[in-house]
Amino acid sequence: MTTLPGVAESAQADRAQRPQVIVYSDYVCPFCLLAENVLSEAIGGRDISINWRAFELRPEPVPTLRVEDGYLPAVWKNAVYPRAEQLGVRIQLPSISPQPRTAKAFELLAMAQDKGLDHPYSMRVLRAFFQEGSDIGDPEVLIGLAVEAGLDAREARAALESGAYAARHREALRHAREDMAITSVPTIVVGERIFRGTPPLDELRRAIQDLETPLAPQQANA
Repeated sequence: MTTLPGVAESAQADRAQRPQVIVYSDYVCPFCLLAENVLSEAIGGRDISINWRAFELRPEPVPTLRVEDGYLPAVWKNAVYPRAEQLGVRIQLPSISPQPRTAKAFELLAMAQDKGLDHPYSMRVLRAFFQEGSDIGDPEVLIGLAVEAGLDAREARAALESGAYAARHREALRHAREDMAITSVPTIVVGERIFRGTPPLDELRRAIQDLETPLAPQQANA
């Protein structure tokens, strides 16, 4: 596939000028999938972009969770499934154990960000894990998901094999932890408002309305 010079840059510039909501997430966190459902409803038909950022809950060498240990089933029974039922979101506890690491998935997120595809890519990965039980730690699975989200298969494979985006992912984690003081996911940033977890729809909608209608110059300078 051939891209005309300047087309990708123009698309990115156009996207940057639109109001943005930033979502810090980990692809093994079910609440990130649930929160997006509320976020999309709050945005409605507004021309607001959803930008995804990386936050690994358990980066290597921290052990990932195991289904057999009891913690995950308890959290899903007491919190995930009830909330998913309220929202009408189909979701299931993946049987993959231990949970896959998400560093490689986030390396492809960096590629998707460059092409303005981080939202469809992130949603495809979340749905693959929580609705289809796919192993999102498997590079071949990730490449397939990336293609479905609009990325080029050869570029995605080359990026994973070369580690082209590994340093950028490490910087994204540093930024999230040190600059933004992110400690949990999902964390949703709407202008000056920060929501941790799955936010109430009404509060999120009001924040998005404020984001879409910035203060007039005389109000801003008051």
